[in-house]
Amino acid sequence: MEQLRYRGRFAPSPTGPLHFGSLVTALASWLEARTAGGDWLVRIEDLDPLREPPEATGQILHSLDCHGLFPDEPVRFQSRRHDAYQAAIGQLLARRQAYRCRCSRKLLQKHGGYHPDHCRDGHPAPEDTPYAIRFALTDELSHWQDLLLGDQQQKVAAELDDPVLLRKEGFYAYQLAVVVDDIDQNISHVVRGSDLLDMTAQQQQIFRALGAQSPQWLHIPVIVNDQGQKLSKQTHAPALDDQQPTANLVNALAALGQQPPSALLNATVDNVLAWGRENWRRHAIPLTSRQARGINPDTHLRPDH
Repeated sequence: MEQLRYRGRFAPSPTGPLHFGSLVTALASWLEARTAGGDWLVRIEDLDPLREPPEATGQILHSLDCHGLFPDEPVRFQSRRHDAYQAAIGQLLARRQAYRCRCSRKLLQKHGGYHPDHCRDGHPAPEDTPYAIRFALTDELSHWQDLLLGDQQQKVAAELDDPVLLRKEGFYAYQLAVVVDDIDQNISHVVRGSDLLDMTAQQQQIFRALGAQSPQWLHIPVIVNDQGQKLSKQTHAPALDDQQPTANLVNALAALGQQPPSALLNATVDNVLAWGRENWRRHAIPLTSRQARGINPDTHLRPDH
């Protein structure tokens, strides 16, 4: 069987500037692609304009440039891909692998996750009632081999776990768009934070429903703050300081368990990335956030004197 070319990607949502946790994920995905001699892409998942400051996309791309993380193909913007997502929804609806759902989250909680109006059975929503479109999962105990965490299994339940593909507000959901674009861009490997691990079994079913094989997964620990919270806009994670990219990269390598020498703090960005490529050890990545917290972007490694 012919070995497919490695194609990876970094796909941030532009809800704010990059923070240290985002850089760790971007660097891990870049190093995996580079050491495999493959392609590394950047995709901006700008699906929710209500949560996306207009300046965020430019900030993210500027930060990646400052840190020497340049994609091998033009940046893709999901906001320009609505036709592809709608076509996928049409395909799934025609095969009865998706359905229109007018149930609110509160209503579903009240009924234990089941649809009181039997949405999955094709009961049409009134024309004047907003509805979402959900994917119709099948009961499954899903197995896969994570490239860091090893053998994984997740149980998904039909109806109870059915993910939204199109929100009532008319916005396409992450679960649909990420699969459609990974298929279209021939993504073979996905490196992402372990906070997305629970979505994997659902996404694998969507891949199959759209006639594609899911990529190989590598889930790295999320970076947390001193309170044990994932670094994010919600936890007020500070933006990366693009004026000190070398220190940021060295600290990101340390958070990934690569043990960079402190002398790299006096090197150039290109030299730090070259060291990372030559010394990349996937098996050294910490398995838990507690192990990965060792380096804080506000308390950088210092060169030896």
